[in-house]
Amino acid sequence: MKIPTATKHLPWWNFKIKLQNSNSMDRFKRTRQLLGNEKFQLLQSKRVTIVGLGAVGGYALEGLIRAGISNLRLVDFDTVQPSNINRQILALENTLGKPKVEAARERGLTINPHCRIESQQLFAGEETLEKILSPPPDLLIDAIDSLNPKSQLLSASFHLEIPTISSMGAALRTDPLLIRTGDLFDTTGCPLAKHLRKRLRKRNITHGIRVVYSTEKINFDYKKAQENTKEKIIGETPFADRGRKRNSLGSLPTITGIFGLIIANMAILQLSSRGENN
Repeated sequence: MKIPTATKHLPWWNFKIKLQNSNSMDRFKRTRQLLGNEKFQLLQSKRVTIVGLGAVGGYALEGLIRAGISNLRLVDFDTVQPSNINRQILALENTLGKPKVEAARERGLTINPHCRIESQQLFAGEETLEKILSPPPDLLIDAIDSLNPKSQLLSASFHLEIPTISSMGAALRTDPLLIRTGDLFDTTGCPLAKHLRKRLRKRNITHGIRVVYSTEKINFDYKKAQENTKEKIIGETPFADRGRKRNSLGSLPTITGIFGLIIANMAILQLSSRGENN
């Protein structure tokens, strides 16, 4: 992959929001009251890329836009399906069949018409990472639920030193009180995190990736599932890796929604602070 450079700016990255009337000011009044003017303006100036707009990524996007994030790049290759309705905030009767990036952009602009949203309907793989990560955002949110592209994306963001928050497995869980945050390499109880660590160690990555995960024990064997799946793809949605069939896992909107909103909260606190690790 060609390394993206910060000097190759796309127009949307240079966008600066202009609050043009009292309506616009009132839209984020409560966020401004909590954070203060300086931190709120800092938050609005940041650029965020979200890869994966499903059950977790959709809620992360919702939280960010409602808090005042104004520069977003959204990446997902998939379209909204009826099976998404039980857990994905972008899945509605009037969005069925639409590309998720299109549904997300439309929803985002109904919340904040002044924000700048770039959408990329493509699969996150080694050949597309340059386009996804160039120029580097201030924060990357990884909400992919397939092991191969997830490991490729996280490897690229790590070596490019892009601050990243990643979602681990939210499917098959029912207890919201067992959801945690931390470094990927300190997690316990998450099969997806375990397999991801193994792959990233082969890429000389042993620390430094912030994640949301659950310690809830689940009756699922990733290794066995991979052996029974020709493409070796595991996740929550019926298609992945350029549309090939894969195993799907049951999930609740409450758990996936909490995952996404925790990610959004982590992002808001990090981006509104001048410190790198807050």
